[in-house]
Amino acid sequence: MSKPLRLGIAGLGTVGVGVLRILRQQAALLEARTGCAMTVSAVSARTRNKDRGLSLASYDWEDDPVKLATRDDVDVFVELMGGADGPAKAATEAALAAGKHVVTANKAMLAMHGQALAEQAEGAGVALRYEAAVAGGIPVIKTLMEGLAGNEITRIMGVMNGSCNYILTRMEDSGKTYQEIFAEADGLGYLEADPQLDVGGIDAAHKLAILSSIAFGTKIDFDGIQLEGIERVAIEDIRAAADMGYKIKLLGVTQKTGRGLEQRMMPCLVPQTSPLGQLDGGTNMVVIEGDAVGQIVLRGAGAGEGPTASAVMADVCDIARGLRGPVFGQPAETLEQTTPASSQRPAPYYLRMALVDKPGALAKIATVLGEAGVSIYRMRQYEHADTSAPVLIVTHKTSRDALLEALANMDKTRVLAGEPVALRIEEV
Repeated sequence: MSKPLRLGIAGLGTVGVGVLRILRQQAALLEARTGCAMTVSAVSARTRNKDRGLSLASYDWEDDPVKLATRDDVDVFVELMGGADGPAKAATEAALAAGKHVVTANKAMLAMHGQALAEQAEGAGVALRYEAAVAGGIPVIKTLMEGLAGNEITRIMGVMNGSCNYILTRMEDSGKTYQEIFAEADGLGYLEADPQLDVGGIDAAHKLAILSSIAFGTKIDFDGIQLEGIERVAIEDIRAAADMGYKIKLLGVTQKTGRGLEQRMMPCLVPQTSPLGQLDGGTNMVVIEGDAVGQIVLRGAGAGEGPTASAVMADVCDIARGLRGPVFGQPAETLEQTTPASSQRPAPYYLRMALVDKPGALAKIATVLGEAGVSIYRMRQYEHADTSAPVLIVTHKTSRDALLEALANMDKTRVLAGEPVALRIEEV
């Protein structure tokens, strides 16, 4: 057996405590599987005396995570503080500069600063690993970099935020509005301190940016993601989608084309019978398509103490085994600067709108769609009791540009009683 691997853990929230539990409860198993014992030299968090359900008496305490990251008795700095900048970034950079390996669950930091951190880690000859940053306990990073290393990846799509999936699932099951289920999720502690990170799609987009880089050999480009949250999805949309055999999901899709890298994170309709359509509650799912393997589906818990701590420990174990390798699957200096591209792949779209209740209103909308080259596949007009008439339209396959042109021209007709909702129907 080699000498013990010494850890310094910064951040003792749910995940940090989960890591400490695994280290205590599975010490013998971890040593048997890696060939070395693992110890914790010191820890750091914002509050020292908080009741975390386990004793910290056997560990040194550091108020400053940067100091923890550079201690002589720390081989691996485990960053679980979160945040794209601030103490997390400062401590990570300090650890890499001091020749320490780093394990992090921080998707925001990687999405914003991944390229620079990768270059720093590779230049120092140390590991920077982040399995826990994407999809919780699902080993999607390892799958892409190792299991599918012989594949040219053609597309990745998935549900990568359990809180959004919970809200959309509960809306359908309960018949309650978005606002009601949002309040419920917030009360249960399912949302971030800033809920917009979840419902605005930002958290999931951070994860998508990381997967894109690994899959397509490109520099991380979070700003290139077409981003839309779930705030405008109404219970009427959930019901209408179900009537047509679809579910609404906050879906991330990335693929590389001749025009550049397509990355989008937005609500879409998917078939009820598809794996993504059957995904309920707070579970995550990532679908990967490769030229040799075809399509594979990874499903599991996307957050929580156990699943995320499990992913952290998988990275620690790989470091203990001596595994290194480029941060994003190939040397950071070889990653391409890509051009963001909007999807030109035709798809059907779901449209919901309220029209002024007067003769000819629907005819004007149909004319605008036709002039933009968008043909109607299905259309329903619902009973109403006020001065506006709810209308639902499903188009034949059309380009996004044609749809946007039609939506822009609809506003000029003066027959809209509110802003239309448009959702892509995704082939999965």
